[in-house]
Amino acid sequence: MHIHTLEQWHHSHDFSVDQNHAERNTKIVMLLTALTMVAEIVAGTIFRSMALLADGWHMTTHVAAFGITIFAYQYAQSNASNPKYTLGTGKVSVLGGFANAVALAVIAFVMGLESLGRFFQPHTILFNKAIGVAVIGLVVNVISAFLLQDHHHHEHENDHNHHDHNLRAAYVHILADALTSIFAIIALFAGKFLGWVWMDAAMGFIGAAVIAKWSYGLVRHTGLILLDGAIDKQTKLAVVNAIEEDADNRVTDLHIWYVGQHHLAAIISLVTHYPQTSEYYKNLLKDIPSLAHVSVEVNHCDGEPCVDIHRT
Repeated sequence: MHIHTLEQWHHSHDFSVDQNHAERNTKIVMLLTALTMVAEIVAGTIFRSMALLADGWHMTTHVAAFGITIFAYQYAQSNASNPKYTLGTGKVSVLGGFANAVALAVIAFVMGLESLGRFFQPHTILFNKAIGVAVIGLVVNVISAFLLQDHHHHEHENDHNHHDHNLRAAYVHILADALTSIFAIIALFAGKFLGWVWMDAAMGFIGAAVIAKWSYGLVRHTGLILLDGAIDKQTKLAVVNAIEEDADNRVTDLHIWYVGQHHLAAIISLVTHYPQTSEYYKNLLKDIPSLAHVSVEVNHCDGEPCVDIHRT
């Protein structure tokens, strides 16, 4: 029986980041966006503006994204040490993002059909009221962008903080939503002063296209992570080179995958005439970013054929 403590050999599987400031600002932005979303959807329905409806439905994508971000922060932190998660809770936000992306694809499809119908059967639009609501939506987007931008400045001032790519993406989406609001305002003004009622339906198509594009990108990215898809070749090559540039080591098997949005795990099998401890090989990989969990299998080569092993 091993009589010594095993604590020094244990390591954390907590791949979440403490972002209290980010979580607080995200909650504020989510509340503002949700209120504006409801106002635009209701107003768009009452005032018969497809552009306003598109902007409102587009805002639902951000409310959902912010909700997922907040849930991920809280759930990941509260279950960071839960033993039922083999490699931690780093994929919680990824799973939520995938489910959200599927729902967004349905929303984009419905919006596209509704916009198509408006081309052939235009509705009478109450332009003045619709424009007022659209302007309010734009103002809310600008305020939300400043709140999230404040967090980015906070990150840059504190180098020890990890960059929160979720919020960085949310910031970009808020800017995209502001652009959609501008499109809606342009369409409503064009309809009011130029009689181009078709512009309203056209902006509905643009809103649907923006949501569909985001949905597709999110499905592709999150799906790859959830299915432990292959990472980029540069990272794989960096791992192989770091191992094989030392002594006569040769990598015989390599698996690298995401255990969270920005954390990688690796299982490495190598063969060498001069075997070292696993910690020795892990230390060779210390400069590779995002590599948070590494398991190394070392095989001792005691015959000549091992010398001819080629690089992986």
